[in-house]
Amino acid sequence: MAGSVLAPAPPAPGPKAPAASQGRLRRALSERRTRFGLLNAAPVVVYLLVLFVYPIFSTLLLSLKSEDGGWTLHWYANALQGSNLKVLLTTLRISAETSLLSLVIGFMLAAAVSRLKPMWAGLVMIIVIVPHFISALVRTYGWIILLGEHGVINNALTDLDVPGAPFQMLYNELGVVIGTTSVMLPYTVLLLYAVMKGIDRRLPAAAASMGAGRLTIFRRVYLPMVAPGLINAGILCFILCLGYYLTPALMGGPKQTMVASLISEQVMKQSQWNGAAALGIILLLLTFAGLLLLRLIKVVGEAAKNRGTS
Repeated sequence: MAGSVLAPAPPAPGPKAPAASQGRLRRALSERRTRFGLLNAAPVVVYLLVLFVYPIFSTLLLSLKSEDGGWTLHWYANALQGSNLKVLLTTLRISAETSLLSLVIGFMLAAAVSRLKPMWAGLVMIIVIVPHFISALVRTYGWIILLGEHGVINNALTDLDVPGAPFQMLYNELGVVIGTTSVMLPYTVLLLYAVMKGIDRRLPAAAASMGAGRLTIFRRVYLPMVAPGLINAGILCFILCLGYYLTPALMGGPKQTMVASLISEQVMKQSQWNGAAALGIILLLLTFAGLLLLRLIKVVGEAAKNRGTS
């Protein structure tokens, strides 16, 4: 209309948002507590940049450089084919077997310890943890003495006239899995024990009072409460086993070569730093994939729990 006064258009909110955020950031930096916190965090940031970020970034650049100084993906293609691919698949298989065996043994042990009195539980946990502080080399040679053809175990089986004794338990996949499981078992027991100690014992008792059997209680009450600990322990063991070197190198044979041993061979014997760098980056990506899977499972579990609560 002619006599109407048009109201001015409201200003666009776009420019104010960055200005407001910059103002909040400026005020936060001006606070003494913030400056003090940044000053305390500076050594940690420098430490991480120098000892973690820089080596990883340098390894990534090395894995992308060709022998003539250009950029290439040849080393990654070489790592994912032929004998290198077999080594990678062997590493994944042994890591999965170790994780599964550690979960089975760790679950039974942690479940038994969680039912003990605190004094006895603490004593058993000390027995489980203390061997972990012994040198990995000493523990590996201890397993070699136990599992050798004329070792303690085979001698005992031979004396008992067990058919087939002595058994070949070294320099094969069985020996590697036994050795790596002994290394990963303390982590599994600690994680599962912490979860099982937090379970309310009245819940299984309430389910039993309502007529549920032991298998039903375990499957529908106990196992869902322990599942987060099982997932965390399994993925942790898998990630740690991916880059493990000493035990597979000493207790395995040529068919049980793992990626860490292959990297060592390429660096020490072949002076092939680019290929070793590519293998290292692949291991790093597998580790990130495991952590991402753990995060995804946690988010999905929380969403399912929230839906069940609502």
